[in-house]
Amino acid sequence: MAARRGRPATVRDESSTRRLAWRSITSVHRRLIATVFCLCLASLPACSADSEATGNCLEITLTGTQGGPPAVNGQAGAGTLIRYGSVENECSDTLLQFDAGRGTTERLSQLGVSALELDAIFLTHMHSDHTEGLAGLLQYRWHFLGDPVDIICSADVVANTAQSERTLSCSGLVAHTADALLYAGEIAQRRVENSERDPGGPAALAKLQLVPLPLPAKPGTVVWRSGDVSVTAIATVHIPGSLAYRVDTPVGSVVISGDAGNSKPGPPRETSTSETVEALADGADVLVQSAIHPVFAPGGGSNFPAVPYFRQSNAEDIGAMAERSGVAHLMLTHLIPSVDTATHGPFKIPGGGINRGDFEFATRAGGYKGAVYVGQDLLTLRLPIAE
Repeated sequence: MAARRGRPATVRDESSTRRLAWRSITSVHRRLIATVFCLCLASLPACSADSEATGNCLEITLTGTQGGPPAVNGQAGAGTLIRYGSVENECSDTLLQFDAGRGTTERLSQLGVSALELDAIFLTHMHSDHTEGLAGLLQYRWHFLGDPVDIICSADVVANTAQSERTLSCSGLVAHTADALLYAGEIAQRRVENSERDPGGPAALAKLQLVPLPLPAKPGTVVWRSGDVSVTAIATVHIPGSLAYRVDTPVGSVVISGDAGNSKPGPPRETSTSETVEALADGADVLVQSAIHPVFAPGGGSNFPAVPYFRQSNAEDIGAMAERSGVAHLMLTHLIPSVDTATHGPFKIPGGGINRGDFEFATRAGGYKGAVYVGQDLLTLRLPIAE
């Protein structure tokens, strides 16, 4: 097991009270920076200590925590924003968005972040709940004359099964991301209003960087780098072309799992978690992990299908994996089932529902001893200066 670094961190809910500050981004755009009161945990340092720090910092914000296609309690679709930079600049020298479920643009606006400011967008896989918001991000950049943005995802994958032959295509998603607006005449109309807008529409602002497959089984394949920030990727099992990412900075490291599951599609197996995510997370500071609760296991009284249950990582196994990997902070997201509701879309939740405490209890049952944060939209974890 890797040694847990145990870096202190500040946790906050970005939707609470804010103090506002302005900084210049371009001659036509200023970003509203939201800094909020901390929700301090007993095991973490006082929030006031961070306000006096100097140097660099790293922030991880869950921009959306909805698990799967259902829409529950106004949650945004899956997404994670990583911010890295100087404390003076609110850790915002580099902004990376991982996945872009529905509502991503709106959640970013609540953080005071414009789609114009993103340096890169990374997609873990071609499921709609992780990609629906991409069109909105690109449309925003196109409408307001933003620069092209890096989009990193897997190369096309042909999947042959007894049911069908199909191609999972990130390049296709990006190329056709604004087709509805093109065919509706929206793009042409907006260009009449401002001819500086790219005639190619929003897709023209995508600098697509496809990750060739197959990837090496061991971590270390760099897919994006800027200054002190590097991002590596590894292939995972969920649907063909699925990826997990690791962000490394001088302040700390973060792994974003996507919906990765085990290479064995179902029992008997030792664990439901991903072998490659576990390797990628070895010694990381933070693991952002999609989670399904065992209450949805087949035979448990839910009508949730067995196939999607078994291709996710369950919360108890996640706790065991995080402990083995030595990560100091575990952020659960893409929660299935959603908390504080009796149903998850059309699926009933046994017992009338579960809460965030039930997710944490499951990870603790797996043996995890680090800090657990059960996701809600805009939950933010901030790592201080590296020692």
